[in-house]
Amino acid sequence: MTETQSRTVRVWRVRILATTWLSYAGFYFCRKNFAIAKSSLLTSLEISKSDIAHIMTAYLAAYMLGQFLTAMLSRRIATRVLLLSGMAISLGCNVVFGFSYLAGPAGYWPLLLFNIVNGFAQSTGWPGNVGVLGNWLNREERGRIMAMWSTCYQLGSILAKTFAAFMLAVASAAWSFWGASIIMLGVWILFWFFQRDRPEDVGLTGLVEEVEIEVSEEKAQQHLSGDEPWKRDVLLSVVFMGCCYFVFKFLRYALDSWSPLALTELFDLTETRAGYISTAFDWIGFVGVLFAGWASDRFFKGRRYQVIVGMTVGMVFAFMFLAFVGVHSLWMFGVGLSLCGFMLMGPDSLLSGVGAIDVGGRRRAVLAAGLINGLGSIGPIFQEEIIGYLLDTQGYDAVFNLLIVVALMGVFGTAYLARRSRQGLCSL
Repeated sequence: MTETQSRTVRVWRVRILATTWLSYAGFYFCRKNFAIAKSSLLTSLEISKSDIAHIMTAYLAAYMLGQFLTAMLSRRIATRVLLLSGMAISLGCNVVFGFSYLAGPAGYWPLLLFNIVNGFAQSTGWPGNVGVLGNWLNREERGRIMAMWSTCYQLGSILAKTFAAFMLAVASAAWSFWGASIIMLGVWILFWFFQRDRPEDVGLTGLVEEVEIEVSEEKAQQHLSGDEPWKRDVLLSVVFMGCCYFVFKFLRYALDSWSPLALTELFDLTETRAGYISTAFDWIGFVGVLFAGWASDRFFKGRRYQVIVGMTVGMVFAFMFLAFVGVHSLWMFGVGLSLCGFMLMGPDSLLSGVGAIDVGGRRRAVLAAGLINGLGSIGPIFQEEIIGYLLDTQGYDAVFNLLIVVALMGVFGTAYLARRSRQGLCSL
């Protein structure tokens, strides 16, 4: 490769990393605002916590089903088209959300219906962008680069929540939605002009080898000859990763969705201040993602399972701290959110991002990411309904005890995944 070609590749890689980062952060602007606006929606729509949980459940169910749909569509439709379509539809849905809030009780059903539409639109975001990166990053560099890139869902979440809280304070909850639409429109325009799916689309040679899974010679021969056992091992690896990801998404969405309301009710804070403080989870989670990616490359030469298991164990203790210490003090609650963010976000990013590319390879990265995220997205559906019910009937102590039990399930799940990796059945 000549110096001119190398420079061209570097420029394109920067463009791809920037546009995909902005794309997924933009998706967050059009969905994280809902949690910030929950208290306002409860008042305006005159509904209970269970009623608002039903709206989020509808969204999350559509999001989960959309992950599998995106995985299938990626085999026939260009990823660029999927992402541009998803961003445009999500933008439109948020315009409707703003008017639904202003409509009062009559806005409940439009809000629920268009949250379903938004769920399908949002589901293109993660597998699509991860799939694009699979075409531009080699395995030996993925851990650290994807760690930096994966901050799109920590910093993106922080920016989205802060922006939504600010718009709520200076205008109304309607502008928390309309403002997000304006942000997404800007991202859509940049993505249209500067993003391309593959190096080949801009006249470059492929940068990533096709077969990237480290296996024994016997299994490699099975793969080359098309034997079914090899395909079964890959599929099982993806399924087990998705089952583990269920735990992390259950817990992540639980804190994302309910911590602003918990801060408002437990410590008698304003909605705006509660929204700002809830971003502690994302700020320190950002550091956890960087640490996990760096550690997996620096100490384990691109293998991820050791870091995943270690941080999952730490996550259990973080949720115990939040449950038994954090509820008694606003500052300790903030510390607990921060610890949970650090320990949870690291393995979360490894499983859903770089791990999906490692297992799926270049050709099946979108498929693997869609399946892993699709299975994991069942977790948020359960948490929304269960937590809404527990808050209406038993209170916050029951909710925090539930989170500890789910975190313990994560330890068992990731330990089993680590065992498969040591046995050569998984390339994680």
